[in-house]
Amino acid sequence: MNIVFVEPNFPANQRRFVHALASVGANVIGVGESDEWALGDELRGAMGGYYKVGSVTNVEEMTDAIRHIQSQLWVDRLEATVEAHTMAAAQVREATGIPGTSVRTTWLCRDKPSMKEALRQAGVPTAASAAIGSAAGAHDFAERVGYPLILKPRAGAGAQGTTRVDSDQELDHALGIFGGEGATSIAIEEFVEGHEGFYDTIAVDGHVAHDWVTHYYPNVLEAMRHRWISPQFVTTNRIDDAPFYGEVRELGQRVIEALGIGTSATHMEWFHGPKGLRFSEIGCRPPGVGCWDLYSASNDVDVYREWAHVITHGTTDQPMRRLYSAGIVALRPDADGQIRGYSGIEEIQARYRDWVIDGHFPPEGQPTQPVEAGYMANAWVRLRHPDYDTLRGMLDDVGQTIHVYAG
Repeated sequence: MNIVFVEPNFPANQRRFVHALASVGANVIGVGESDEWALGDELRGAMGGYYKVGSVTNVEEMTDAIRHIQSQLWVDRLEATVEAHTMAAAQVREATGIPGTSVRTTWLCRDKPSMKEALRQAGVPTAASAAIGSAAGAHDFAERVGYPLILKPRAGAGAQGTTRVDSDQELDHALGIFGGEGATSIAIEEFVEGHEGFYDTIAVDGHVAHDWVTHYYPNVLEAMRHRWISPQFVTTNRIDDAPFYGEVRELGQRVIEALGIGTSATHMEWFHGPKGLRFSEIGCRPPGVGCWDLYSASNDVDVYREWAHVITHGTTDQPMRRLYSAGIVALRPDADGQIRGYSGIEEIQARYRDWVIDGHFPPEGQPTQPVEAGYMANAWVRLRHPDYDTLRGMLDDVGQTIHVYAG
């Protein structure tokens, strides 16, 4: 198969997808914004060709690039794995007759109010939500639903731009910020109380072929607001055993059908609390922040290669073995500024040597990243263990023992 892959060079883990596709026999043609010389020999060697464009989100430019490639060879698939690239890729597919995720499905996976309405119509429980274009509309929603509420951009990934408000005054303040950023319409949602996690899959022709369930500790909004927290997310190897995960799987399959997802990776956020299980954001693309690295480590299976095998051959190659649970703990600097040093690393390495997957510790002198930048913005450690509860204790210990000094 001839597969066009969007932006093979950035971010850095994009290379993993290219190498995986090449490893299962695909002829990969890259389209990206970097000069070809900047790709390096290894990445260039994994591709059969490369086409530079000014912007991979410019639909006209991308369409011209794909048509040029089609004039040279048959294109079987056009794949984009970064959220911001998915809509342009879908529009180019439809313009050039390449099969894959449609514009409708991509829109439903990016526009949060439309997404939730489609889920509700399919019987998937989700938070009350609406698209609003005025302060009056926001206050009307608040009067009907009640506080707290969540405001967020209509299209976006993760918790980016997400704000919780608990009063009319906080609502007006948040609306002023969105207005100052040029937003003309935003998503407003009921705040759903409960534990937060996510359900990731690789689907083939609308059916789940591989799946994983992962838990956040604590929930994302809290984790991204407080420096003192060393937040974690942990993927479980109990997915085949606990009845709760059967409910997650059932609703996840219903999501795929409701949104018209065919052969693709997916990322689905959920909450579980007093009102039961509620699905939240849906992405028709792989998860970010190294989730597939954890899934690979927890199953002793290369998940990138499994995705590539599905994209190239339409089938999976290996089953998920569920040998381990695996997780990451983010380690925040004690202040903004520059990294000054660490303590506790050797102690943790000695204590959990056999269970350490890897870790990242920026060198002294490197500028820190803000807390809201995410789980891999500064230092982090990833571990795995056959027992989920034991792993949770280990990750807590890492967060309490290793200190990152900055200023």
